[in-house]
Amino acid sequence: MTDKKTAALTPSAATDDGQLLSKYASIVSKKEEKSNPNSTKTADELQEYLKKLTRMQDPNYLHTISMEELFDTVYEEKPAIIEGFLYAGAYLFAGAPKVGKSFFMSQIAYHVSTGQPLWEQKVRQGTVLYLALEDDYKRLQNRLYRMFGVETTQELHFAIGAKQLGLGLEEQITKFIQEHKETRLVIIDTLQKVRQIEKESCSYAMDYAMIGILKGLADRHGICILIVHHTRKDESVSGQRFSRISGTNGLFGAADGAFLMEAKVQERHAVTLEVTGRDQPERKLHLKQDIEHLVWQLCEEETDLWKEPPNPLLEKVASILTEEQPIWRGTATELVTQLELDMKPNALSMMLNVKSSVLLQEYHIQYQNTRNHAGRYIELRLQPAQASRGSKRQRKIGHI
Repeated sequence: MTDKKTAALTPSAATDDGQLLSKYASIVSKKEEKSNPNSTKTADELQEYLKKLTRMQDPNYLHTISMEELFDTVYEEKPAIIEGFLYAGAYLFAGAPKVGKSFFMSQIAYHVSTGQPLWEQKVRQGTVLYLALEDDYKRLQNRLYRMFGVETTQELHFAIGAKQLGLGLEEQITKFIQEHKETRLVIIDTLQKVRQIEKESCSYAMDYAMIGILKGLADRHGICILIVHHTRKDESVSGQRFSRISGTNGLFGAADGAFLMEAKVQERHAVTLEVTGRDQPERKLHLKQDIEHLVWQLCEEETDLWKEPPNPLLEKVASILTEEQPIWRGTATELVTQLELDMKPNALSMMLNVKSSVLLQEYHIQYQNTRNHAGRYIELRLQPAQASRGSKRQRKIGHI
């Protein structure tokens, strides 16, 4: 005997398809109205939704979206943690032993946890978890006191022991994030301390999967996971400089980016720091360590940071908002009319969808594009000016 519920979800004949979906669309619609009186989904939209669910039950179903759907969606932006330098995702930080990686990790951790600018670059303040797995608490105490004195913070947390990847580390980090909702950065110092030691641990597939786990964790929570690792001892490695990262190319291939710190042969306490990644500009920095405080100072940069040029259209959109009138709501057609633009409303809407992050970062305007039973509506909201957090905490380390 055929189960009716199963038959309803997987129609056996095309002639029954419309009737069954209409029936269930009506049921879902009534349930949704009961649980959400403000629901704006129509019966046709629910029917299309149920058709999609039916298609998804096919084991060979491949989810795709069209280019039009892509441009018709506003995706959540992941703001930089350190402007132009550190972003959400999984990143390798590689260098030779004793080159100063842990001092730099402490410096980044402190700046993110306090919100103080790093080399005059804006920092998005948040909680930091530092897994200092090659240190003990006394060494950490001495290092941090020498670097920052007694200017402490509750937003920087340390652990000197943790589980391994695949054996509980992901759950430990997830638990910490659940308990500290403003977590921005997790530092794992070092990768070797959390990787499982197996015969195939150095295969491309194993390396790729290992970093993939951490990348997935970072993406789910919108944080940065910075993974400290070593470079090869053999300096004759050919090819790209980042090929000097110890292990297979699976580590670098799975990561969102990497930092490479190398000591300068003819200059003590000086290094070059090269940065590359999917979401950030490539940079090459020359750093020198302050012998007294052990912090890294930026001496020179070989690369010029690319900055998106002013967009006349975005400037025109931003001009309609003021402190007296900080909110604008309406359709794309109404916005085109008000701005006296010679372009189609849907083209303006798509452009704003793509540039929503620029509107927020450069013009401090929160953009929303929503749909209800009457159509699509745009909302522009001017954000209140916020003083940079941590600016009052500057002390002797202001040169950092």
